[in-house]
Formats: sequence, C-alpha cells, structure tokens
Amino acid sequence: MLFSVKSFSREWREFYNNSRSNAMGGAKIAVNSDDTSLFRNPSTLGSFRDAYIMALDPEIEFSSAVQSKFASALTDLKKVEETLSGDPGTYYYGKMQLTPTFSLRNFSFGLIYKEEISALMNAAATEMDTIYHSDVGALIGFNYSLWEGRIKFGVTAKAINRIEVDNPQLDVTGPLNMDTIASEGNAFGADVGLMFQAPVIYFPTLAIVARDVGDTKFSAAGLRLSTSTEPLDVKQTIDVGFSLSPIFSNTARGVFAVEYRDVADAREEDFTQKRIHVGTEFVWRDVLYFRLGANQTYLTAGFEISGERWSWQLATYGEEVGTKDAPREDRRYSMRIGVRF
Repeated sequence: MLFSVKSFSREWREFYNNSRSNAMGGAKIAVNSDDTSLFRNPSTLGSFRDAYIMALDPEIEFSSAVQSKFASALTDLKKVEETLSGDPGTYYYGKMQLTPTFSLRNFSFGLIYKEEISALMNAAATEMDTIYHSDVGALIGFNYSLWEGRIKFGVTAKAINRIEVDNPQLDVTGPLNMDTIASEGNAFGADVGLMFQAPVIYFPTLAIVARDVGDTKFSAAGLRLSTSTEPLDVKQTIDVGFSLSPIFSNTARGVFAVEYRDVADAREEDFTQKRIHVGTEFVWRDVLYFRLGANQTYLTAGFEISGERWSWQLATYGEEVGTKDAPREDRRYSMRIGVRF
C-alpha cells in the first residue's frame, strides 16, 4: 500500500521541553521550581530558596524508529533526507538543546540553543514533510508573590533568533541548503504565568501560563543566513495545570500533575488527545527521582540521579503525530546531563 504524507497531521511544536517534563507526560507548569522554571512557568521562580547556576546541560532526543541512525544524521536536514530516502513512512525526530541559567528567588536569566527537526518522506522519495527550527535566544524572568506566597505572578521576556524550515511538501530533488529553503528572523516575546498555592496538606496548586502573549512575530533578518523571508508567527496559547505535592516522610516526597494545553484553541485543531498531559514524580532524599505519566494518552517514564553538582536524566515518551481518525504514536527517548553550582 502506498504511503501518503497527507494522511498524517503535524505534531505540536513547543519552544521548550526537557527530560523531566517528558517523563512526566509533558506536565510542567504546576510542578515545583528547578533550573528550568524560567522556560516552563516564571511564577515558579517564587519558590527558589538559594541562588542556582546551571552551567551546562546538554540534552538530546530522538525517535525510537531512527535511534540507530540518529548519531549520523542528528538534526542535519540533508543527512535526514538521505536517511529517509530509503525508508519512506518512517517518522524522523531529533533534537539537541543547551539551556544554561542563573536563578534565585523571583529572578532568572538564561540562554537557549536548540536544533530540532521532524520529517516524513513520501512513498516516491520526492517530497518530505519537514519542520526544522534552530533557535538561539536569551530569556529573563521575574516573579512577584502576594498573600504570603499563595499567589505568584511571573513574566518571562525572550529574544530569539530562529532559522526555520516549515514545508509539508519539501522538494528533496532540489537544493537543500539552508540559504535556499530556510527563513530567518528575530523576535521578542513574553510568557506570563499565574499560580495559586494553598498552604494545606498536599499543597494543591493551580497554574495558568499564557505563552507568546499577543503572538510572537519574527522580522526578517540574516544574522546566520542570507535570507529575506521570516519564520512563521507563533500564536499565543494558554495552558492550565493542577498539581498535588505530598510529603511522605523526611526523605520522600512526590508530585502529581495534570495539564490541559491550548485551552483557547489557538492551533484550531479538533484533537483533544493532543491537549492532555498527566504525570507523577517520586523523590527519595533529593537523589533518586522516578517519573511516570501519559503524554497525549501515551505512556511516559523516566528517572534521575542527582548529586550536589550534577544530575543525569533519562526519559521515554510517546508523541502524537497522526490524525484524530488515525492516531499514530512516535516513541522517543531523551537524555539530559546537568552541571550546576
């Protein structure tokens, strides 16, 4: 049977995810603060106790279907095309990311470098549905707490340079150099977070995050390429999350979180499954972390081993890349290594 790219919808892209949220089913906005708070929800910056520097945190992700080929192709579009040309129907996903940050209570500054690609070749190996992003950016976040910390309000401002290829029918018989097929632009954007925490058993928390407030619009710029077209605008989305954080003993605690993405339907897609994220985390002595969840109803899992100056995270999760009538899971793996002070 012939394979058609058009029989599959495109996955939802987000500016930031990491191995912890991947393992917890993608739930991330109502969970406790860590070095990724700046990217997840700036209102969680109000929970920091001390200054915190994440000096280095390389992270990679890849699809299970191409894990043996990821090391050779990585996020290089031309090599991805060569990988898929003999394997139409295989969904390729790869990501590399660095996000060093400096954080303390109510403030954080961070940088991001990310390359991410997803691709799907047609049966004739002439066209490839391709989404590629290369982002370089700087972010700064602030939080203000009210009512003894029960209400937290945070803002993250971000400046981004993006190289983008977003083409559902990229002609792979022609040139694939970025100067020819990509767009590049600069943008300023903002995320706003609001969190309500009740000082009672299990610390019930309700969080709301508006991302890319007023839409993030790129202006054409050629800082890294020679191009005159700009990347697509990023529409404002609103996510809502709820969590419970039980403390089991002096050495053990946990988190249970549920999240619903894009409640205002900015993506205009009638596929409720894509919006649902559920996750849990069990922590022992702040050394061992065990995580389970469901990302878009697909099973997720992971663990972390953490020391005073380092951490190592592994995760697996499923991403929805099909349609409402014909769902399709893309199973992925991610790993993150952190060096902090």
